[in-house]
Amino acid sequence: MNATQDLSFITLIANASVLVQLVMLLLLGVSLTSWSYIFNKMFTIKKARQQTEAFERSFWSGGNLVELYQDISAARRQSKDQTGSLERIFEAGMSEYHKTKNANKGNLDAGAMLDGARRAMRAAFQREMDLLEAHLSFLASVGSVSPYIGLFGTVWGIMNAFRGLANVQQATLAAVAPGIAEALIATAIGLFAAIPAVLAYNRYSHDIDRLAMRFETFIEEFSNILQRQSR
Repeated sequence: MNATQDLSFITLIANASVLVQLVMLLLLGVSLTSWSYIFNKMFTIKKARQQTEAFERSFWSGGNLVELYQDISAARRQSKDQTGSLERIFEAGMSEYHKTKNANKGNLDAGAMLDGARRAMRAAFQREMDLLEAHLSFLASVGSVSPYIGLFGTVWGIMNAFRGLANVQQATLAAVAPGIAEALIATAIGLFAAIPAVLAYNRYSHDIDRLAMRFETFIEEFSNILQRQSR
């Protein structure tokens, strides 16, 4: 077997120790899982941004808010996917506002109606943020832990490579090179898993923070509108 064949990736992985192979397999599984979350989160955030922009155009177009609320409620009853995060926040606030208003027809308390609507929107806001932030912690963990897992496999592989030299009369680079190369693959796979996860986590955290700011701004602006209507 020539040197090129001995140092091919497939051969190196096949000849690695069982523990190093398990480390590589673990990192490969983590990498595939993180990539699935990366693509899923990319489409989720893109859809949330588009739905938010569409709702903001409808909300600020000057139309009837009651009709907008009824349309959103009807769409949500058909399928939750037809409504966006900001629409569900608006629906929660409007629904609570009307419930409080109908329950206190004889004694309208503007402050109670406004507080109830704001609390409902805050609760809906937290639910939507939990959905948007799902799996981000996994990406953060992959980005921080994967290099160390790969390094563990590398250290173990190098240790075995040098232990093997104890039975060799003349230690040469050719004798230890395959074992070191096998071990370094574990670090490479660890970095391959970690780098995309870190980049995706930072990017998606930024995008979600921007959406959260838009949601919070809308809650305050809509609360002002309800306050004016309750006077």
